[in-house]
Amino acid sequence: MPHDREVTTDRLYLTPFAPAHAEALFAMNSDPEVMRYLGPPQTRADVEASIAKVRARWDALGYGWWAIFLKGTDTLIGSACVQNLAHKEDAPLEIGWRLMTRYHGHGYATEAGQAAMDFGFERLGVDYLCAVADLDNTPSQKVMQRLGMSYVGVQTHYDIPSVVYEKHRHARGAEVPV
Repeated sequence: MPHDREVTTDRLYLTPFAPAHAEALFAMNSDPEVMRYLGPPQTRADVEASIAKVRARWDALGYGWWAIFLKGTDTLIGSACVQNLAHKEDAPLEIGWRLMTRYHGHGYATEAGQAAMDFGFERLGVDYLCAVADLDNTPSQKVMQRLGMSYVGVQTHYDIPSVVYEKHRHARGAEVPV
């Protein structure tokens, strides 16, 4: 796996999904509390199929989902992504994250979200990223705000009404090269 797909932050290490992550991803994605705003809990087969899809997207597109580890450990605490919004090829790129419940409230979602945003802007060279959340998912909306994203409104994505936030690489007040 090329190293340019991996990301490190002060506390986290993000690496593209791999078959070795299946057990920990299943533990997270089968937890009804984690999946509360994301859809039904996933089966082991769902997780294994998702890993295969994600790996194919990384190979085809150069972005996708990462497994998030506490830096310097083999402790998987969540996942984060850069992907096409609602999995539509012509859609803008969105960032996203989910964490195992016991890792909520420590700033890891914001740190992983910033890492995904930096990857999109710096490594992929895009000028625009968005993030979406269920209308009732206040914690994710707060992460979007902490990331400096601006509220757009409510739109339908993933077949549900979703709160949408956005960020442009050169946000107001930032220097824009001439």
